Amino acid sequence: MNKLETYDYIVFFIYFIIVSSYGFWIYYKKKSATSDSKDYFLAEGSLTWWAIGASLIASNISAEQMIGMSGSGFKLGLAISAYEWMAAATLIIVAIFFMPVYLKNKIFTMPQFLSQRYNEKVAMIMAVFWLMLYIVVNLMSILYLGALAISGISDLPITTCILGLAIFAILITLGGMKVIGYTDVIQVFFLVLGGLVATYIALNLISNGGGIVKGFSILTGGASEHFHLIFKKDNANYSDLPGLSVLIGGMWIANLSYWGCNQYITQRALGASLPVARSGLLFAAFLKMLMPVIVVIPGIAVYYIIKEKIPGISGSDLLTSSGVQDPNKAYPALLGLLPIGLKGLSFAALTAAIVASLAGKANSIATIFTLDIYKKAFNPAAEEKTLVNVGKITVVVSMLLAVVLSLIVGDALMGEGKQGFQYIQEYTGFVSPGIFAMFILGFFWKKTTSNAALFATIGGFLVSVVLKFLPGWIDLSPLYEYGWAVADASGVFAIPFMDRMVIVFAFCIIGMYFISIYENKKGVVPNGLEIDAKMFKVSTSFAVGSLIIVTMLVALYSAFW
Repeated sequence: MNKLETYDYIVFFIYFIIVSSYGFWIYYKKKSATSDSKDYFLAEGSLTWWAIGASLIASNISAEQMIGMSGSGFKLGLAISAYEWMAAATLIIVAIFFMPVYLKNKIFTMPQFLSQRYNEKVAMIMAVFWLMLYIVVNLMSILYLGALAISGISDLPITTCILGLAIFAILITLGGMKVIGYTDVIQVFFLVLGGLVATYIALNLISNGGGIVKGFSILTGGASEHFHLIFKKDNANYSDLPGLSVLIGGMWIANLSYWGCNQYITQRALGASLPVARSGLLFAAFLKMLMPVIVVIPGIAVYYIIKEKIPGISGSDLLTSSGVQDPNKAYPALLGLLPIGLKGLSFAALTAAIVASLAGKANSIATIFTLDIYKKAFNPAAEEKTLVNVGKITVVVSMLLAVVLSLIVGDALMGEGKQGFQYIQEYTGFVSPGIFAMFILGFFWKKTTSNAALFATIGGFLVSVVLKFLPGWIDLSPLYEYGWAVADASGVFAIPFMDRMVIVFAFCIIGMYFISIYENKKGVVPNGLEIDAKMFKVSTSFAVGSLIIVTMLVALYSAFW
């Protein structure tokens, strides 16, 4: 694999200077307001719709997509795009139904919603839950996968890459949400441009210089097994994407929980007005439709290049030290084909994606800890300046924890031969069904009680764990006929994690219903939210944009079913 040359490092250095300088300019331009906690954590009223949309995508598209999803494209094919394309539909739902509830009730953090709707106990438990999830799963995985890719391209030791990414992200994050939001616009530009260049190079290589249209035609014909969006139960990858669950099952739970009940994501829009927030989410939905072109098609292209032995990328480029093929090396192998200068640009795009996501995640960690734990449990009378300083300290501490975790367990969890993207999805799926059940009933069913919410949080997690280990106790092979179980490499039948999420979600909803009804009869009066049907009315332009996205989704699933 070709490594970076001097000119590539110059291009990357220029990128670093541009982003850092712009960040410092934004920071000092609004310096007088940075002592206000809402301004620091939420950039209240400061982000435009395009900044919100760009920041959403920059924070979402990181190492797990650029590296992990590209690797899944190499192994699974176009089907992994369901996470991106279904997310576009999810963003529309969040904009219509979730965002008005948050903004009408002046919700700034997810634990604040739980406190306002249920009680402090539920809010505190979930605040701690989210912190652990964000640091142990998200922040650590982004850092490790990102460093793995940069190490593969630059030949720098992975430890150096982990530390470098962490420091760069800390510098961006310490400027607050305003700096993150506006620097993310630059990050998205580099991300999209670099990704499109990599895709162009791959398709042009496949067509032997005949252009991307010819290259894509050859790719869809020569790797037709990688161009199915819905897997049948006999597909070797069914456990990752179990058939229709990506359309009517677990994918909705994963996406609605991620995009609608996730501090890391919703934080970008919570400081804006409803029209601006909705426009930003719609813009993000359109960008989501583009993402598979940037992150999935390159993975499929690398699969085809190796399969057909086209000069450029050899199978050895994806081999690990143990001789196992590592999907996470597919994207770095492709970047190695780029000419000098463009390689540096794509390297900058990759770094941009990683740093933007790290910064957004660290800011959300700081927001939850400062506003929902420190201020409530340790220092209720804390001044605004103190809260901002605590937030900055939290950023540094959380990043240091992620660095340590990356160095200790990163390789074991996401190293040789493993799909980093699927690791993140599965382990996030242990908590997302309970969280989504707690939020959706909290929004739209006023009878939901706080004990029912606790049941969903704790009970949902426990049931997820039981279902994960159930194959070791019970033979689940009879479920195969119905597509609810599939055999792994050792022949043991297990429930695909996406279907486990459906089961857990149903368990939580049913349990919450009966607990709430029982407590209502005992005289418990839950805290309701202020909801008005007029809140859900959308503008004509939003409706037209949403219809365009839905039409595109129908066309794509019809073409590549």
